[in-house]
Amino acid sequence: MWIADGWKEYQVLDTSGGEKLERWGEYTLIRPDPQVIWDTKKSLPEWRKPNAHYHRSSRGGGEWEFFDLPEQWAIHYRNLTFNLKPFSFKHTGLFPEQAVNWDWFAGLIRTETERREKTAGVPAGKLPTEKKVRVLNLFAYTGGATVSAAAAGAHVTHVDAAKGMVTWAKENAVSSGLGDAPIRYIVDDCLKFVEREIRRGNHYDGIIMDPPSYGRGPKGEIWKIEESIFPFIEKCTELLSEEPLFFLVNSYTTGLQPAVLTYMLKTALPKRIGGTVQSEEIGLPVKSNGLVLPCGASGRWQRN
Repeated sequence: MWIADGWKEYQVLDTSGGEKLERWGEYTLIRPDPQVIWDTKKSLPEWRKPNAHYHRSSRGGGEWEFFDLPEQWAIHYRNLTFNLKPFSFKHTGLFPEQAVNWDWFAGLIRTETERREKTAGVPAGKLPTEKKVRVLNLFAYTGGATVSAAAAGAHVTHVDAAKGMVTWAKENAVSSGLGDAPIRYIVDDCLKFVEREIRRGNHYDGIIMDPPSYGRGPKGEIWKIEESIFPFIEKCTELLSEEPLFFLVNSYTTGLQPAVLTYMLKTALPKRIGGTVQSEEIGLPVKSNGLVLPCGASGRWQRN
């Protein structure tokens, strides 16, 4: 399992009864989690005095109960800043378990950027935009992966169908000191955008995709991950550069286990590019007992 254990301002304090108790900076939240099927004693005092509690409804959905929580606040991960706010369906605008993937591809980008700077004979941080590592972030949400890749030196294309999420991503970039970084923001259906990029002949050194289990595009396009993910991965491989760096697929869908992600990547990626594929569950450490809360799975391809 790949564990996101680099956080200083976020922590899973405890889990029980279908819920997780989390510390987000100065604030404590209780949110539902379908992985928490155990019912253990809620001994931590934070269970009894959260700043907010999201209650699931037996009819589906749910609602927040607020006690003492601002409309918006920020937390930091390494040199990045993320603006948080509670909104529909229990979300805060950040999936902290993804930090383990941010660290992985940021390391690859930094190494490749240093190589390109040396080849071009330019000082560190002075690589022209057209020579930077090009990264495509699909279903990019509020831009956690986008700002991580940009901070590592990449030129990032950020694509999400929700205009509000793209606006939020821009705010996170500005807060992280990346307001002038080479990030291209696109509000569009990811499949249609990829198809247009193929026709345009554009290519990327790295591709990140974090698809929802179910969703709709801006014009009502339906996305069901079990039906759509493999042909979409195949299509995205057409956008890879001649010497690509990495390909990352995330899944929060129970049926898409790590072995399934490995199988898809090894099947879809062209044999000519070689490289290695690894897939694992991703998780967050739990303070109360030292165990790890599973939070989905990721499949990674990287160049040898």
